[in-house]
Formats: sequence, structure tokens, C-alpha cells
Amino acid sequence: MNTIIAEVKEIKSVDNLHIIKFYFAGTILSMMSLELDENIKVGVKVKLIAKSTHIAIAKEFSGEVSYSNQLDAKIVHVENGELLSSIKIQVWETTLESIITKDSSERMNLHVGDTITALIKANELSIVEVL
Repeated sequence: MNTIIAEVKEIKSVDNLHIIKFYFAGTILSMMSLELDENIKVGVKVKLIAKSTHIAIAKEFSGEVSYSNQLDAKIVHVENGELLSSIKIQVWETTLESIITKDSSERMNLHVGDTITALIKANELSIVEVL
């Protein structure tokens, strides 16, 4: 499980739906949630999580896409298994892992040192702890 330490920047709510924006590594992340702990307030630091299988990778990305969270990153490790590949990426001082198919890793010709864009949908982030 990937962990990200971020600061709550903005909270928008309509009925039971909440869109929370966070400041992380020079960018804004968005999260969608149906429940919101009363301790989550603007200015509070939180620990976010995202599954490795929920982080997509784009190489030489341009254009528009519906993924709310787009992080510029550098590949620091590539491990190709028989079916899946573990791609470790560095976003500032945070290391994240993306699990993709080996076919995708090979098709994209992913190597250590490549600059990529990590993509995470807003509904794939969760708050696990208020710091």
C-alpha cells in the first residue's frame, strides 16, 4: 500500500459527497469520499493511501484525461515478473509503487531514470490517519 503525507487544502461537500483537495509535493491531489471524519479540516496533515494496482503510469503524456491526480515522477526501480511488473517511482521525497502488467511495462519500454506521469483517480485515494 502506498502512503502519501499531505495537507488538507479545501473541502467541498454536497449532501453526503465530499471532494477533498490536498497539497502534496508541489501539486494538488483530489479525493472523493462519502464519509468524512470530523477531524478532517483545512490545514490538517493526513496520511493518504492508494493501492499499487490503482496507480497508472503514462510515459510522454500529453492531452486531457479524467484522472484528477497527475504526479510528475521518476522511475527508480523496475521489476518484471512473469505476468506483472512492479514500478517504483519517486515523487519528490516519496516513493510509490505501481503494479502494471508486464506487457504494458515492456510496450512502454519503462526503465530506471525515465520521467513519467503517475495517475490516480480521486476515488482511489483514502485517508487512513490524521497526523
